[in-house]
Amino acid sequence: MGDDSEWMKLPIDQKCEHKVWKARLNGYEEALKLFQRIEDEKSPEWGKYLGLMKRFVTDSNAVAQLKGLEAALAFVENAHVAGKTTGEVVSGVVTKVFNQPKARAKELGADICLMYIEIEKAEVVQDELLKGLDNKNPKIVVACIETLRKALSEFGSKIVTLKPVVKILPKQFESREKAVRDEAKLLAVEIYKWIRDALRPPLQNINSVQLKELEEEWVKLPSSPPKQTRFLRSQQDLKAKFEQQQAQGGEPSDDEVETVAAVDPYELLEAVEILSKMPKDFYEKIVKSYREHTGDIFMFQVVGKDANVMLVSMAAKCLAGLATGLRKKFGTYAGQVVPTILEKFKEKKPQVVQALQEAIDAIFLTTTLSNLSEDILSVMDNKNPSIKQQASLFLARSMRHCTQAALPKSVLKPFCAALIKQVNDSAPEVRDAAFEALGTAMKVVGEKAVNPFLTDLDKLKLDKVRISRKIKGEETRVVVLEAFSVSPLQPSAGPSKKGKLSSAAGGKAKKTSESKDFTESELSVEVCEDLAAGVLPASCLQQLDSANWKERLASMEEFQRAVETMDKAAMPCQALVRMLAKKPGWKETNFQVMQMKLHIVALIAQRGQFSKTSASVVLDGLVDKVGDVKCGGNAKEGLTAIGEACSLPWTAEQVVSMAFAQKNPKNQAETLNWLANAMKEFGFAGINVKGFINNVKTALGATNPAVRTAAITLLGVMYLYMGAPLRMFFEDEKPALLSQIDAEFEKMQGQSPPAPIRFTRKSATEEEADDGEEQEEDEGGRGQDIMDLLPRTDISDKITSDLVSKIEDKNWKIRKEGLDEAAAIISDAKFITPNIGELPLALKGRLGDSNKILVQQTLTILQQLATAMGSGLKQHVKALGIPIITVLGDSKVNVRTAAMTTLQAWVEQTGMKEWLEGEDLSEELRRENPFLRQEVLGWLAEKLPTLRTVPGDLMLCVPLLYTCLEDRNGDVRKKAQDALPTFMMHLGYDKMTKATGKLKPASKDQVLAMLEKARAVMPAKPAAPAKAGGGKGSAEPSRAPASDEVEGKPEAKKVRGGAAAKKGAAAKKPAAKNLKDEEDRSGPIFILTPNAKEQRIKEEKQLKILKWNFMTPRDEYVEQLKTQMSTCFAKWLQDELFHFDFQRHVKAIGVMIERLESEREATIGCLDLILKWFTLRFFDTNTTVLMKVLEYLKLLFAMLNRENYHLTEYEANSFAPYLILKVGESKDGVRKDVRAILTMLCKVYPASKVFPFLMDGTKSKNSKQRAECLEELGCLIEGYGMNVCQPTPAKSLKEIAVHIGDRDTSVRNAALNTVVAVYNVCGDQVYKLIGNLSEKDMSMLEERIKRSAKKAAAAPAKQSATERPQREHPANPNATFLRKPAQEDPNKLNESSHPSIPKEFQLDLDMIEMDQSRVCELPDLVQHKLDELLEPIMIPEPKMRSVSPHFDDLHNSTASTINFVISQVASGDINTSIQALAQIDEVLRQEDKAEVMSGHIDQFLIATFMQLRLIYSTHMADDRLDKKDIIKLYSCIIGNMLSLFSMESLAREASMGVLKDLMHGLITLMLDGRVEDIEDGQQLIRSVNLLVIRVLEKSDQTNMIRLILDHLSMIENRNESELEAHLRRVVKHSGNLSGFKSDRGNEKTGLRTDRMSKAKVSDILSEIFKKIGSKENTKEGLTELYEYKQKYTDADLEPFLKNTSQFFQSYVERGLRMIESEREGKARIQTSAGTTGSCDCVLIPQHGVDSSLSSNNEELKPAVYYERLKILRQRQGLENTSRVSSLTHTDEPQQRPPISSLLSSKPSVASSTDMLHSKLSQLKESRELYQQEHNAHSHSPTHAHTRSSSPAANLDDLKKRLERIKSNRQ
Repeated sequence: MGDDSEWMKLPIDQKCEHKVWKARLNGYEEALKLFQRIEDEKSPEWGKYLGLMKRFVTDSNAVAQLKGLEAALAFVENAHVAGKTTGEVVSGVVTKVFNQPKARAKELGADICLMYIEIEKAEVVQDELLKGLDNKNPKIVVACIETLRKALSEFGSKIVTLKPVVKILPKQFESREKAVRDEAKLLAVEIYKWIRDALRPPLQNINSVQLKELEEEWVKLPSSPPKQTRFLRSQQDLKAKFEQQQAQGGEPSDDEVETVAAVDPYELLEAVEILSKMPKDFYEKIVKSYREHTGDIFMFQVVGKDANVMLVSMAAKCLAGLATGLRKKFGTYAGQVVPTILEKFKEKKPQVVQALQEAIDAIFLTTTLSNLSEDILSVMDNKNPSIKQQASLFLARSMRHCTQAALPKSVLKPFCAALIKQVNDSAPEVRDAAFEALGTAMKVVGEKAVNPFLTDLDKLKLDKVRISRKIKGEETRVVVLEAFSVSPLQPSAGPSKKGKLSSAAGGKAKKTSESKDFTESELSVEVCEDLAAGVLPASCLQQLDSANWKERLASMEEFQRAVETMDKAAMPCQALVRMLAKKPGWKETNFQVMQMKLHIVALIAQRGQFSKTSASVVLDGLVDKVGDVKCGGNAKEGLTAIGEACSLPWTAEQVVSMAFAQKNPKNQAETLNWLANAMKEFGFAGINVKGFINNVKTALGATNPAVRTAAITLLGVMYLYMGAPLRMFFEDEKPALLSQIDAEFEKMQGQSPPAPIRFTRKSATEEEADDGEEQEEDEGGRGQDIMDLLPRTDISDKITSDLVSKIEDKNWKIRKEGLDEAAAIISDAKFITPNIGELPLALKGRLGDSNKILVQQTLTILQQLATAMGSGLKQHVKALGIPIITVLGDSKVNVRTAAMTTLQAWVEQTGMKEWLEGEDLSEELRRENPFLRQEVLGWLAEKLPTLRTVPGDLMLCVPLLYTCLEDRNGDVRKKAQDALPTFMMHLGYDKMTKATGKLKPASKDQVLAMLEKARAVMPAKPAAPAKAGGGKGSAEPSRAPASDEVEGKPEAKKVRGGAAAKKGAAAKKPAAKNLKDEEDRSGPIFILTPNAKEQRIKEEKQLKILKWNFMTPRDEYVEQLKTQMSTCFAKWLQDELFHFDFQRHVKAIGVMIERLESEREATIGCLDLILKWFTLRFFDTNTTVLMKVLEYLKLLFAMLNRENYHLTEYEANSFAPYLILKVGESKDGVRKDVRAILTMLCKVYPASKVFPFLMDGTKSKNSKQRAECLEELGCLIEGYGMNVCQPTPAKSLKEIAVHIGDRDTSVRNAALNTVVAVYNVCGDQVYKLIGNLSEKDMSMLEERIKRSAKKAAAAPAKQSATERPQREHPANPNATFLRKPAQEDPNKLNESSHPSIPKEFQLDLDMIEMDQSRVCELPDLVQHKLDELLEPIMIPEPKMRSVSPHFDDLHNSTASTINFVISQVASGDINTSIQALAQIDEVLRQEDKAEVMSGHIDQFLIATFMQLRLIYSTHMADDRLDKKDIIKLYSCIIGNMLSLFSMESLAREASMGVLKDLMHGLITLMLDGRVEDIEDGQQLIRSVNLLVIRVLEKSDQTNMIRLILDHLSMIENRNESELEAHLRRVVKHSGNLSGFKSDRGNEKTGLRTDRMSKAKVSDILSEIFKKIGSKENTKEGLTELYEYKQKYTDADLEPFLKNTSQFFQSYVERGLRMIESEREGKARIQTSAGTTGSCDCVLIPQHGVDSSLSSNNEELKPAVYYERLKILRQRQGLENTSRVSSLTHTDEPQQRPPISSLLSSKPSVASSTDMLHSKLSQLKESRELYQQEHNAHSHSPTHAHTRSSSPAANLDDLKKRLERIKSNRQ
């Protein structure tokens, strides 16, 4: 203790140095407190500890060291002088702390290092940590790497220098310690966040596995750059902003926290001194190769002088390497090297040229274009074309690296002049290179900047420059890195993101000095105040930041007045908006002031020269207020005004990024809403979708529903402009979200985008100056831009040489494999770049393949290619497109059709220009192939009218066109005549006439006559807006219907004014004329002339006019129709209908659709003419018109149907055959519409008359048409029956059956389906109707019929109303349909008969209709006394067709059909099941037919109990199902079972297992409480009771006993079960029945069982009278009462009748009399003894029980003999049951009540035990009764008292009896 007291007195600093560790610990603790207390960072107290800091962290005692580290951290954090200790303290931490086992010590050590960095000592700390990486202790290395990682993560790459860290990183990956490698990996991931791909080169040599792991980690990193989260002391202002943002829950915005500058990989590499590494004799060796040696030898001298091409290539590569390595430092040598390289381009060897290109490209990056301009221009006049070509190409490549600023006029002008010379060069490669260079220049600086230098170029060449500009524009331009660019290039606002915007801005530059996009530099606050003071009142400026809101409001009002009166040129926009942003600025709390402030912003933007610099001052504030309830409207107004001033694309991108940088969902939602509206107002031109698509994705995932909704709405608006490609951006979204987006797109489907009503002001003024063609070019470009936004995959690396060789292999199978692979590559990539390697050449070869299947497959791939590549396809037109045209000459129709489809798909993407340029098209027409010529000319006739301009090369086709006019082939001549006017519209009449000069005189006269004719019908060129719209449509073919587009175009024209406004007075006259036309068009379009149609019909019959019948419409038909229509149609409508421009047709049909309802009568009056005009349109190839035609026809036939109009034969004959032509159209939509119209046609014209038209259609060469016609025939037969087949079913069917052997699969299938439909109607008769078929065809047909039966079993019988509502119809197919089907009887079991039910099981509707009394009754079940129980069941009445119920050929063809119907019993569809049960019941009711069920009983019972299970588990639990349907189904099942178990021969076939399941199902049903709750449920349970008794009575008794015994296993606790004991007694008793028994014993048993207590009698009778009293069960009650009286003749009914009315008593007596008379009638038919069926049936089971003791094969023999005996006795007139006098008084059989009456007193069974008990006791009773009568009957002297218990004895007995009867007979 004495020692302790010594050091306790010491000052703190001495304690810290004490040798006792406790003293030091105490010293460190006190020092920590002291450091935390000192407030002044410059206090002298800190100086005492400067020398002690290293001791603090390196203390040898672990406990003391921990406290010392805490004190050191406090010292570094608070002391001003702490920086002086950095080196020694961090070194101490590295060596003495990082090796400590305690985690806390390491953590404090790392914190001290980070604190030193915070106090500006980052370099020293980093050096010490990097030294620590060389330490041998891996713990220290790990801690150092971890600390470096933390430092980088928190302070960022600007504070932590990455170059030395990256340098040591690969070494750490080689460490043997896993911990070091893992930590190095984490550090590499952190570095990658900050510098991205710049880290790849330094790490490329590490282990490949590690590199792969790193790659996987890097992929997971977010794409957004990381932010600095910890700041130096000098960065406290940034820290404050950061913390403020964090407190507000937002992320720091880009301008508040400096973003990470892109790191160049080059900067991370170490410079290497290479001269010392070169061989000593390097220079000597080079010198030897030259005779002269002057001065130093440079590499470029080798390039310039050496004759060895390999040396030149090597030297060029060396130069490229030097330029790449030295970067800017190489710029000084560029001037010496570039001229030499350009001169050397004269070399022809490709490897030399490539090496020189790489060298000169690398050198360009070290200098600027202006520095090299003299050298380049000097070689532009060189005589060698290769040098000129390569110079131009180098210029083009260089310009792609430039921005607008790097290509000033001074540089551009001389280059353009030189290139224009080259454009006229004789060498094509020089011309192409010059076009490319000019196109690139146009792309970089904009068309307006380049156009002044291109005035000498003609239109054709200027177009080529523009095309080149577009192609090159698709390649990504590379921004030259600042690191080695001398020119002042713009940073990230480079072309990669805003290429479209910059080119638009460039394109709209004016020619004057003010032409450039208005830009201004950022002004300081002081300058702004001075400028504002010059234009605003002083009071206004003073009150701007007043504390009183009223003063601020007054200031704003003055501000507004000043702005409104200010001159545009004098308005200092930036100064004004900066004044508005002055405190309180956008934090203004008074909403009135804020509203006015926002309004003023809009005014300034509208009235002044508002720059993007000014916009950036206010945008943040506007975005912040856009979601404000009161100020939001003004904020949006301001944003729109800025959009007009600075262009919407730029504004949209800025606004959206600002909105999503903050976390206010209201602002985000309203920003998106504003943008959606702005797009509609401004149009979509120039919008950079990629700029904000990520923010839209963020919005879609937002938690706030308003943001999500706004995002989806915005996508809907974008969809209007972009169409289907927009969805590509969102395919990765969740399905639920995707479905919402799809729903929004669905809403927009068919809408056309509105015409823009706002414009960027600069472009609006200049649009008037633009000529129409430029406008069109611009519009076309926009259409393409949309597709360019989509991410495209470069598949060139997948087009390997192996794949190409496969495609070109000799074996066709391998060629097919290659094509399959190519197709898979394209489909996987979805959208691809134009670079597809060697694929074009390979595919071109396959277009001429001898195997036509491969040709078609290649065409399919080319269609894929068109969709995938988009506009990039243009460069492949010559190589791959022209060979498609060659395929049009193929002899096979399907190949030609495929080629035309492919050609159309290509043209849709490329436009027509590329196809018409050059001689390729004329060369194709030169081939003397009629197919090719007619296809190409037809195609040109369709396409040329849609073009505004065509290349002059079209003239080359004219001589060949004239040749085609005189071709031997009629089709070629026809197509040439059609194409003639379209050629003339572009080339002019004069040129065309001149071209006839070379023809022979005879030919010339003929052609000139045709030219005159063509001149009359020559179409006008389409107007510019129409073209633009068309272009848009072609880019998005599937979007809006044509009518919308067409109607949208004039509007757009009106608003934009552009070209139209320029035309002045010339344009005004037609406008006035149009206005007049519009007034004229208000009248009716059809003129109703009485009897005009009848007159036309009469004239045609008398052959006064041409009959409307042709293969293709000739001119005389068209002229005739025009003449006929002139009296019935409005003049203007007729002009539109016969106009050459298809768009006019669309417009006219649109008007006809509008007037269809209002002019119904007139439409019907002109119907024949309307239909004839539509037949002409069926011969057009324009899909837009065709779809509009079909739309009108559907509406027309619907209207005719409503009006109950019937087509005349004249109308139908002139229309139907031509409609059927279109059923073979290649487009699914067209075929679907035509089929729908055919269906509607059958409602206004008899189906039997439509049938022959369809039969004619099956003879077409078009396989699609054949297939569709056959399908339609099948539908007609299915719907209308066989009577529809004209002239006769046999003839029609034979013609149809021929198509089963067709080559085309779809035709074969359609023919088979049609024959199956016939089979479903008329069954096996179909085989007679179709006649003889080949074995192959017959086997196909039989297989299809089998398959259709299976399908029909699985499918629900009830067809949904939507599937075929039109198929409900009257029985007679010749009658026209009723307009609406008659309402069906709600009680019918099924809506429609199942199409595939065999006729044996269908009802004969004709017979039912004749017998009215039976039409709605059940199968007659009178003999079962069950009529009243089964009243709910109605016979299902099929609607479709009548079928015969006769079963003459039943036994040879019905097994499979019975199986099918039985399978339907278990169907999940209630109606199907009911129908099947009804058909089986129909069979069971007819005794002569019921035997066909033999062999199917188990199958039927299994299906039945499966259905019972299904009802119990599924249907009863389904609330959607009507419980009445379920009761109906139950009733059908029970009715069937009762019918079945009435026939003992069938009932005995049921096996034990099946009976067990059936009984289980029935018992379950009886115990189901849910059934009791349903109406009629009690009735149902009683029926089940009755059925169970019937099953027990009629089934094989052996099986029944086995079943009962088997049920014992289901008893849980046998000891307590009464049931088991009872069952054992029953079984035992049943066995004893066959033993020795005296008559007396039997008598007693009989008496005992018949005795009933009075109480029980009373109960039974009261239950019977209750039934009689109830309405539903009265019949059953009377029957039971009758049977009760028969059994108990002395029963007294008086007590039950005395209290009832006289009417009730007489009703009961009358009922009993009726039953008695019925029974007596039946008794006569049976035997004179009158034994009931139930007694007879007991005889058989008795022997069954006995025989179960013998062998199985004898089991049924006694029954057989007994049956035979019974029949013989009846024939002899003997009774089957003789009355023995001793038994007469006890039990007479005819008085025995039926079993049903015994159970009727118990309508509801409480449990399965009770139920079984009652049933078994009844069974026993019936057996005893039988035993008595049988014993009495078989009493003879030989067997008076004994009967053998063995079955053999019974058998002998029967045999003897049989013999005796036979002898009596003799």
